[in-house]
Amino acid sequence: MKPITELVKDLADRHGRERRNLLPILQGVVEQEKYLSEFSMIEIARELNIPVTEVYGTATFYSFLECKKMGKYIIRICKTITCSMKGEKQILLAIEDMLKIKVGETTQDGKFTLLETNCLGFCHKAPAMLINNEVYTELTPEKIREILTGYLNDKIIGGEHVN
Repeated sequence: MKPITELVKDLADRHGRERRNLLPILQGVVEQEKYLSEFSMIEIARELNIPVTEVYGTATFYSFLECKKMGKYIIRICKTITCSMKGEKQILLAIEDMLKIKVGETTQDGKFTLLETNCLGFCHKAPAMLINNEVYTELTPEKIREILTGYLNDKIIGGEHVN
């Protein structure tokens, strides 16, 4: 992994140093670091020559740009009315029970962070969740246990179990 200062400089070189390129630079930092530290936001502001408050304001506006350290696997549970009506609470309880964490927490080993988020765009296949970039739909507590067991054993590649 590159140091933050080098990463931010490379991202600014790639995307440009105009204010309109702030979001892809933030996303690039999150892709490598899994969150935006205070230091990374200061470096981005310095590199783009914009106020840190503008970087922070943008970072905190978007729900997929985390400003605190996250687990290796970030689980986002859709909390829309459709998912709620189709069993989102049971899904959340199954995850909390299996991982021994609540929404907003990270497991002690740093492997999982559990979050609720607004619409993931899969209402027609509710309830839905996202683990990092993999979408899981039509969830049941049984499916949750199977999916998480794969992640617990690090036997997931591209959303598929690997034997």
